[in-house]
Amino acid sequence: MKQKTARQVEEVTPEEEVIFTSLRVKGWGEFIGQRRVKESLQIAISAARKRQEAIEHILLYGPPGLGKTTLSHLIAKEMGSNIRITSGPAIERAGDLAAILTNLEKGDILFIDEIHRLNKVVEETLYPAMEDYALDVVLGKGPSARTLRLDLPQFTIIGATTRVGLLSAPLRDRFGVVHRLSFYTPSDLEHIVVNAAKKLAIQIEKESTKELAKRARGTPRVALKLLKRARDFAQVKGEGHVTKQLVDDALGLLEVDSVGLDSGDRRLLLAIIEKHGGGPVGIETIASTITEDIGTIEEVVEPYLLQLGFLKRTSRGRVATKAAYKHLGVSFPYDQKEQQTLL
Repeated sequence: MKQKTARQVEEVTPEEEVIFTSLRVKGWGEFIGQRRVKESLQIAISAARKRQEAIEHILLYGPPGLGKTTLSHLIAKEMGSNIRITSGPAIERAGDLAAILTNLEKGDILFIDEIHRLNKVVEETLYPAMEDYALDVVLGKGPSARTLRLDLPQFTIIGATTRVGLLSAPLRDRFGVVHRLSFYTPSDLEHIVVNAAKKLAIQIEKESTKELAKRARGTPRVALKLLKRARDFAQVKGEGHVTKQLVDDALGLLEVDSVGLDSGDRRLLLAIIEKHGGGPVGIETIASTITEDIGTIEEVVEPYLLQLGFLKRTSRGRVATKAAYKHLGVSFPYDQKEQQTLL
C-alpha cells in the first residue's frame, strides 16, 4: 500500500501551522538562506536521480526553527518521494521501528526528528537498516531463538537534531550527508517575513519587516511567530496595517527587546550577573536558579546568547560578558585585567 504523503501523516500543532503556510516551499528557489547547504543537497539529489537510487541518509543539525523539517519536505519533493514523519521519543521499541520500515516503499524518506533521543535498542536495530537495507527480527526466546533477516527497499533516513554531540559515533557515521544549519542573516529573514506576509495577506511596511527580522534571533520560526503577533496587534489596536510603531508596541508587550532577547534570556543573564557575580557558574546551578530545564537552556536559550557574544562558555562554567552588562544597563564591575582573567 502506498505511503501517505507528509501532509497526511504529520500531525500539525497550531503553532507549527505558520511554518507550513509560510516556509513549506515548492522549490529550491523559494527556500531562502542556508545557501551552501542547499547547493550541496541539490548536487546529492541530482546525482541520486541520475543513478535512479535513493539519496544517501542525511543528518541535519543546528538550533531549533532553522528549517530542518522544511528542507526534508523539499528533498522529498525534489526526489519525487513520499515522506513519513516521526521522532526519536515516539519510537519506543524496536517493533515500532520495524513497523515503520516494513511499510516503506522504494525511494521513500523517513524523517526522524530529535534523532538523538532514540533509545539504544532501537538505534541498534536501525544500523543494518541504514547500511544494508535489511531488518533483523528475533523469533522466539532462549536457546531456540533465531534471527530472521528481512530485506527492505532502498529508502532514505533524514535525521534532525539540535544536539549532534549526543548522537553515538556508530549512528552518526552511517549518515552520508551531514549538514549544520546556521542562524539566518537579517536580510534573509526580511525576505522570509515579506513572503510570509504576502501569503497571509498582511499589509506591512518595509521598516516593520526590518524590525521583525532584527528581533527574530536569526530564526525563521521566531520571525513568523513575531509576524503573527504583530498582525494580531495591528488588527486589534490599529487598522490592520502593520506599521513600525505597532511592531514596537506588540514586541514591547511580548517583552522582546531591540536585539530579540525575551524575558527568559534576560532572566538567565541577570541571574548570572546578580546572583553569581557574573560567573563562571555551572549550567546545573543556572537551571536551578531560574527554575528552567537544562535542555531548554542549552538548546533554545544559549545558542543565540553565544551568537550575540553576551555569554561565554568556559571550562569552569558560563560567564556573562561585558556586552551583556552593557545591553542590560548594568555597570561592569571589573577592570580590564580582571575581565581578561574571567573571560
